[in-house]
Amino acid sequence: MRTTLIFVALLAVMRLMGKRQIGEMQPFELVITLLIAELACIPMADTSIPLLYGITSIVTIFFLHQILMLIDLHCKPLKRIVGGKPSVVINQDGIDISQLKKNHLDLSDLIESMRSAGYFSLDDVAYALYEANGQFTAMPREETSSDKKVSLPLLIIEDGKFVAKNLDLTHISRSFFQSFLQGHGVNLRKVFVLTVDGTGKIYLQCYGERYKTFQVSLPEGSVW
Repeated sequence: MRTTLIFVALLAVMRLMGKRQIGEMQPFELVITLLIAELACIPMADTSIPLLYGITSIVTIFFLHQILMLIDLHCKPLKRIVGGKPSVVINQDGIDISQLKKNHLDLSDLIESMRSAGYFSLDDVAYALYEANGQFTAMPREETSSDKKVSLPLLIIEDGKFVAKNLDLTHISRSFFQSFLQGHGVNLRKVFVLTVDGTGKIYLQCYGERYKTFQVSLPEGSVW
């Protein structure tokens, strides 16, 4: 009976919170959801605690949620503090390294998000951002062609270091990429990201600089 009453109270509160609470949540909504789950467990597990205490706490959380929703809708400065704001991680200059670090993300997280959105090359995207609720959104470049030869770009250099497992996949030696960097006057330690695909397209971005793309001839036996 206690569990049934708590279930009914939770169902009613979650429905009153609206569809966004069930779907993609803002940070404060996630905190509220976790609190409600914890408050619901206590009176169900411990019969010595009056059931009214649990229901009262859940209803209180609901009213706090409604107050925060009003702030989110009508007070823009406080909305940014409570709910956060989108972070643009790719712009016309390439990857915004400071925004990645600010959101505690690394290059692998960004590439994974891009693949989930259907983009496999870093220069396929003109702008990309993480919304306040954590959702990844990307805008493709206008010149991106859907009928071009498809080849998966592999991350070769990340944060000034070679990615050994991807070098093994390409069957290309480090000396090839070292010679490429030397030929363009680039120090390995200044490279934030370097990728290469099977067509020989290299995407290169150094710290504090705009990204560049190059078309090179790959050594024989390096098609993947």
